[in-house]
Amino acid sequence: MVTVASRIRLEDRECPLSTTVEHVGEWWTLLILHDAFDGYTRFDQFQENLGISSSMLTARLKTLVTDGLLERRPYQTNPVRHEYVLTNLGRSLRPVIVALAAWGNSQLAPHERSMILVDAESGEEVEPVVVDARTGRRLDDSHAYVFAAGPAAGDAMRNRYAHGRPAAPAAGPEAGHP
Repeated sequence: MVTVASRIRLEDRECPLSTTVEHVGEWWTLLILHDAFDGYTRFDQFQENLGISSSMLTARLKTLVTDGLLERRPYQTNPVRHEYVLTNLGRSLRPVIVALAAWGNSQLAPHERSMILVDAESGEEVEPVVVDARTGRRLDDSHAYVFAAGPAAGDAMRNRYAHGRPAAPAAGPEAGHP
């Protein structure tokens, strides 16, 4: 991904969650990607489906292209018009979008769900879960899986995960404690 002017704190730049949110954490970005997964490619399709202003859509599409999630391709020459097609990097976000939608649906009763994920062949609703590719075990057990400092971790990240669990923030006046 291309590095852009960042809104994240310097100490968070090595955190994969912080850097990911920097690229895809904006409301319209996730909805545009969702539409792209549904086969939308043209500016007018995104705009009509989302009800987004031209200026906002232009800005979001430009960012998605700059970040390498979408590719801008001409589909018409007179006048020149472009479509926006998912790249491999963009397509790799599909499980994230599916997981977010599944989490949203999990907060609703089955009859309240306006969109569900189904098996393309059988039409049966599926229950998306995130699993470890090696073992097939679900990752939603916060006791079985924890984050740890990786090989490129700086001192702050290594200190945070020194004991296999994040260190609790220090209490003190800045935390609202005397």
